[in-house]
Amino acid sequence: MGVKAALPRYEVYLYTAVLGVAMAWAASWIVEASSENVNRKAFKESVKPGWHYFGRKMDVADFEWVMWFSTFRNHILFALTGHVIFAKIFSLLVPKHRSLVFGLYGVLAVLVTMGWTFMGLILSHCLMLYSVALVKKRWLCFVAGLATLASIKLEPYNSWQETLVTGSFDLQDVLFYGGCGFTIMRCMSFALENCDRKEGSYSFLDLLKYNFYLPFFFFGPIMTFDQFHAQANSSKLSRKDRELWGITTKALLHLGVILVVDMFFHYLYILTIPSDMRLVQKLSDWSLAGLAYSNLVYDWVKAAVMFGVINTVARLDHLDPPQPPKCITMLYVFAETYVYDYIGGDHDKIFKELLATLCTFAITTLWLGPCELVYIWSFFNCFGLNFELWVAKFFSYPPFSTIEGVMGESMGRRIRGVFNAANFWTIVLYNVLSLNSLEFAKMVGRRLIFKGFPFSTLSVLLVTYCGVQLVKERERNQALLEEQEAAKMAEKEKAE
Repeated sequence: MGVKAALPRYEVYLYTAVLGVAMAWAASWIVEASSENVNRKAFKESVKPGWHYFGRKMDVADFEWVMWFSTFRNHILFALTGHVIFAKIFSLLVPKHRSLVFGLYGVLAVLVTMGWTFMGLILSHCLMLYSVALVKKRWLCFVAGLATLASIKLEPYNSWQETLVTGSFDLQDVLFYGGCGFTIMRCMSFALENCDRKEGSYSFLDLLKYNFYLPFFFFGPIMTFDQFHAQANSSKLSRKDRELWGITTKALLHLGVILVVDMFFHYLYILTIPSDMRLVQKLSDWSLAGLAYSNLVYDWVKAAVMFGVINTVARLDHLDPPQPPKCITMLYVFAETYVYDYIGGDHDKIFKELLATLCTFAITTLWLGPCELVYIWSFFNCFGLNFELWVAKFFSYPPFSTIEGVMGESMGRRIRGVFNAANFWTIVLYNVLSLNSLEFAKMVGRRLIFKGFPFSTLSVLLVTYCGVQLVKERERNQALLEEQEAAKMAEKEKAE
């Protein structure tokens, strides 16, 4: 398939200028709102003293970010550094058994951190789901796995399991739900892969080595069992040319992003402002649009950084871990592999896509913990994915497909850009529900769609349209590079 024609250079410059000016304008308003209201009573709990040489307070509303890169930074660094050193030494000494070494270090780290009772709970989940895996029935593996996941998300079962964990420290709840939740999902992956094994079954030790790989244990991501088993048990530990340089570069890039985000939090209180609805009502439409957009971008950046930190450690262990998600959930690898892609196939059939999205978001709802906000978020995301397919199918039939062919590629791209800009803001509104609150999402929707119409609505869509076109141009350039690389590889193979 050929690559589409490039945008004219003047259009690229124009879109870049419009997007840059609009983002700077919105950011200046958010900085002003942050500075003028820093001492508000509503900000007291989530705006704290920051880096002393900035002389400003810092937005610390996101517990997860603060936990990783401030409060428990040294503990996490110590555990991951110990893993890297321990794994490297034993990979050199006993490369054939390095997966066992990974598992042993993980068991010791979890035991020291959470205690015997938590370890017993984790082993009981593993043993129960391993027993189900031996039956080799996919439906039974799903039912058992989801029922076990429900036991840590729904009352009274989750409260009972929480009482099994003794001791008390700030991070305990997060580690409890992360450790149990990801353990259950990994056990489901193991069980489903065991169903596909034609001869015999994987051992219980294989499951334990997979589950207790420390970098993935508490916070994910979920690397499917088949991939982990093949890569962790490989004794061929050679690296490609400049692979180590690439790992180092990405690690430094992630460090740079962490520092930049922390600096932004001293000037842009994007996480705290949406929680104060009295202040939000006083903001301009552009400030609201900037807040909603920046919250979505921040959540994606946070996911990318956290994936990046974990993935850097995994790549040092000669693993090829999942890449950062484009969607905002750490469950996406499991859902795409075993549910969304398995049921949806090529995602071009209306009924199969509907069934795939319903099943995927049903599991995601259970993972996040069923409640009104999660139900609303799941419904709109599910509807959005299907609506995209319905629109694409609708315009693929005459007379619309004929009209698009007559218009030419450039005009077709512009029209699609308009629809994509509108669709992007529906995505922003769905996700603001889970990132902030239902009240804030309603406020943004009312101001941008109703009260701000036509000026605010159309101007925000215009700026978003410019951003969409730049993203599409970047994707086009990336596709062109991939085609050139493929052509070079083909010529090289032909010459050999």
